[in-house]
Amino acid sequence: MLERQASRATRRAREFEAFVAGAAGRLLHAATLLTAESPDDNPRARRLLTLSLAHTYASWDRLRAEDPYDRTRQYLATRFARGAWHHHGALGRSRPHPTSPLAPLTPQERLILVLRLHEGVAEEQTAALLGLSPERVRAILHRATSTLLHRPRGSASALPATKAVPS
Repeated sequence: MLERQASRATRRAREFEAFVAGAAGRLLHAATLLTAESPDDNPRARRLLTLSLAHTYASWDRLRAEDPYDRTRQYLATRFARGAWHHHGALGRSRPHPTSPLAPLTPQERLILVLRLHEGVAEEQTAALLGLSPERVRAILHRATSTLLHRPRGSASALPATKAVPS
């Protein structure tokens, strides 16, 4: 009996390690985009990923036919949303890294943008995961992409206008 349990635990650990080896990089990238941190300095993203992987490992035996990547991504998204809600109120603004391309977005906009465009999650699934209507998800995604596409150019607008000096 003990041998069977030890064998099961070893198999479980090997399966989970293989999953982490294959998925951790992409999940860390998604977490870094969510937290809008620098890829080189991302402690919040790493903590978010660690908590998500720990949750997945705890429920590994119950996953059966479910995709562990989807389960981890769902937990990552809900954990991020819950954390942003508690720390910043109603998914308000957090303090992202200033050079992050997603810095101008609210946490909710970043979450929907990452789920829909980076992860390729369907609109209906995103809406169900976040407790929003598909129309609301579509509107937030549109606002987020508009914000990113139509933001002022930092270097061009920061330069002062120079007067032409007659020669």
